[in-house]
Amino acid sequence: MCTPCCLSQLACCCGSAACSCCCNCCPKIKQSTGTRVMYALYFLLVTILCVIMMSPTVETHMKENIPYYNDLCEKLNAGENCKTLVGYSAVYKVCFGMSCFFLFFCLFTIRVNNSEGCRAAVHNGFWLLKFIVLAACCAGGFFIPGEETFLEVWRYVGAACGSIFLLIQLMLLVEFAHRWNTNWSSGVKYNRLWYAALAFVTLMLFTAAVGAVVFMGVYYTHPEACLLNKIFLGINGSLCLIVSLLAISPCIQKLQPTSGLLQPGVISCYVMYLTFSAFTSKPKEAVEINGVNTTVCVFPFNSGLEGDKKIVTFLGTVILFGCILYSCLTSTTRRSSAALRVCRNSEPETEVNTETFRSWMTMMRRRLVLDRMFCTMRKRQPFTATPTSTLSSSWDRSMS
Repeated sequence: MCTPCCLSQLACCCGSAACSCCCNCCPKIKQSTGTRVMYALYFLLVTILCVIMMSPTVETHMKENIPYYNDLCEKLNAGENCKTLVGYSAVYKVCFGMSCFFLFFCLFTIRVNNSEGCRAAVHNGFWLLKFIVLAACCAGGFFIPGEETFLEVWRYVGAACGSIFLLIQLMLLVEFAHRWNTNWSSGVKYNRLWYAALAFVTLMLFTAAVGAVVFMGVYYTHPEACLLNKIFLGINGSLCLIVSLLAISPCIQKLQPTSGLLQPGVISCYVMYLTFSAFTSKPKEAVEINGVNTTVCVFPFNSGLEGDKKIVTFLGTVILFGCILYSCLTSTTRRSSAALRVCRNSEPETEVNTETFRSWMTMMRRRLVLDRMFCTMRKRQPFTATPTSTLSSSWDRSMS
């Protein structure tokens, strides 16, 4: 549903006629949802560009397919064979420009609470101009003086912001698991198959987490080496077990009735992914076995030295865009914060659907009609108050 709306917003860049043609045939969704998806598409485009720049075969393909490649690189002052346009340094510069773009709009939309006003109009439209600004920001990163200093500072900034992003990603996963568990648990009242599905998914998640612990314990530890791997694997595995036990403890169940094993199952799988990512980034260790130096604690399958890093990159990309898509399709409400709040005064989360609301409104109308009938019979003025408490008290007086 969001894709046609985003296409219509992109068509608005080409003129009013294209915009009207696309918008008339597209389903209606919230403007805020379409805006979030458009920003996500911009992020996706820049990410694809960074992946292309980091690919080791990009330079070879450009040499083979672009005529006068070396001359073009010299005219662009991009170094020999355009070295400055590929590799991790180019990715840092492009990501710096993208960060400046999103940081500007983050500051620009502070205290914007509705779709009215000039700032809201800029935030929800002008996609062609925004794309040009984004391209200019990404290109401007290549003209920053003092490249060595910039890259050194940006590494630390990236590490700090990456840590913050991991916390945000963890919060989104907790909220997603909380809603997932709440929706499927509410379906148990009508069909027991929902309980079976919830139990099956929970079992699969814990099976994957335990399998990851066993896999890393077998292949990423060694009796004579990899001490840090043993420590971190033991700590993370123990913390996952403690969180799982706390989720079903009576104390947590009293404070958060919708808590279950699905949430710790999701978090356990995510923690095991982070642990595996850390192990693949750790420098290789070698021990002497039968007089031969042998590399230990490495990926066991014959898929090259970078096989484990490819798996980590793929899983990280899936989790990243999954969290972004989830944040685009959901809105920030009181129900969202309930997933992360545990306090005595917090009310249990309730799901109110359209049918329930309509039934409630029908009941209130009937009570209002009956109350007016009784007031007419007793020659009283019918009241006009609509709150539930006033309606209930009037109904009780009429029945007495």
